[in-house]
Amino acid sequence: MPHVETRTAPIALTIAGSDSSAGAGIQADLKTFSALGVYGLTAVTCVVAETPGKVSQIEPVSGEIVYEQIAVLARNLPIAATKTGLLSSAEIVETVARAIVDSVRKIDNGIPLVVDPVMVATSGDLLLCPDGIALYESELFPLATLITPNLDEAGKLIGEPISDLEAMRKAGKKLQRKYRVPILLTGGHLAGGDAVDLLFADDNIAEFSAPFVRGVATHGTGCTYSAAITASLASGLSLEKAVGRAKKFVTTSIAQHFQWISSSGSRLDALNHSI
Repeated sequence: MPHVETRTAPIALTIAGSDSSAGAGIQADLKTFSALGVYGLTAVTCVVAETPGKVSQIEPVSGEIVYEQIAVLARNLPIAATKTGLLSSAEIVETVARAIVDSVRKIDNGIPLVVDPVMVATSGDLLLCPDGIALYESELFPLATLITPNLDEAGKLIGEPISDLEAMRKAGKKLQRKYRVPILLTGGHLAGGDAVDLLFADDNIAEFSAPFVRGVATHGTGCTYSAAITASLASGLSLEKAVGRAKKFVTTSIAQHFQWISSSGSRLDALNHSI
């Protein structure tokens, strides 16, 4: 018989929506996991009809099947890290929090959980109702190893806009005090020559900066960033090293983006995760 080589890889679970254009959501997460040497599992929360720059429709799946996807994976596979993305409704937020407590954390309470609080699309479309945001705060954030809001999401959580780096520092401190978990505040929406992100953890602030890539209108950068952090945590990196590795990954993915012209003549950009 021919020799069959057996290989293993760390396993990460993404709990998120399906993006039909494959630039965000579970599709982006799986591409990122694979590029970073991690085997990806999925629990689909909703199906999103979209293209870069436009969300056409979101259809949630039932809470029952969301719960069962997470439970059956946790029972049968050694999950090393988990992340959440678009949860789309208050019911799904509550269900995911309950499934993590009942299944993933019941097996191993030390499994990292990265919460990407997807509330607003890059296009500006609102993706979650106020009741869902409240359940994030009461049910899911307390379980998190890291929360990764962008400036729009952080602004909603603290009730005021964030317009510059100093405001980012103040907002991040407020969020860390409020939720008592590490916060990665991503500043890609700020004006300036560099994309600056701030990690608030253990009373310290770590800054991660990279040149801002101009002229690229991608979507799914937040998904890719949080997925890269999750993959790195699954591989055993510390939180700060995981964020640093993920920052480099997403910056390179943007720089090496794909580009097409749509049937209407507009330009469509997408991250290149195969780096």
